Amino acid sequence: MAAMTTEIRRPGLGRAGVLAIAAVYFLVPLAASFWFTIHNDATGFSFSTYGDILTADGFTQSLFMSLGLGVTTIVVVLALMLPAMLAVRLGAPRLGQVLEVVCTLPLVVPPITFVAGISTVLRWAPDQLASTPFWATLIAIQKPSFPIVLVLAYVVLATPFAYRSLDAGLRAIDVKTLVEASRNLGAGWVTVMFRTILPNLRTSIASAAFLTMALVLGEYTVAVLLGFRPFAVWIVTISGANAQLSVAVSLLSLILTWALLLVVSGVGRKRT
Repeated sequence: MAAMTTEIRRPGLGRAGVLAIAAVYFLVPLAASFWFTIHNDATGFSFSTYGDILTADGFTQSLFMSLGLGVTTIVVVLALMLPAMLAVRLGAPRLGQVLEVVCTLPLVVPPITFVAGISTVLRWAPDQLASTPFWATLIAIQKPSFPIVLVLAYVVLATPFAYRSLDAGLRAIDVKTLVEASRNLGAGWVTVMFRTILPNLRTSIASAAFLTMALVLGEYTVAVLLGFRPFAVWIVTISGANAQLSVAVSLLSLILTWALLLVVSGVGRKRT
């Protein structure tokens, strides 16, 4: 009996040890960062840094730009991925591996190379296409207030993560049977999509949306090399003038990401 009790306690102690190590690994740097934002040798303890965030130059514009880019990227990614994956799964299952390779290909392309290709196209286009209507389109997608070119780049970068989330959801349900049953009952394709498929993929769609938003909020390389200033670029820029403010904004950004993760978890529990 004592041996059985020991065997039961050991896994519990092991889990507690792992959780303790993980807590130290994650919480100690966060605590040190928080301490850095509220303590100054000259002024002592003060939460004024957090009060200065909303009035900081460029904070509101960069944050709303990143949120707008994130929402737009989510809509475009889902609008492209869901119909394509459903069409392949229902009509051409043999193309599933081809679609998987295409969707995961951005993982093997270095961001620097990706941005270099975009920059080359944007520099080459004015000389070659200045006399065509397409030139005005290239100018429009590079507006500093809302650079659509970043949306196009983020769609490519987010495709592998969205594909994995949606593929896991599609594998968990019998899509073909659901579609055939709905069609036999007289439902159109729009009804099948919005009332049959999407409710069953709610958790997967929420996961894909969370991963995409997290990628957009934290992406730096593409934006800075293309000359734009979303939230991540603004944080790095402000760090040179006010390090405490930069760390405080980074902590708030992390809390925002955790909040989104909790929302996704809540959606998954509700679905279960």
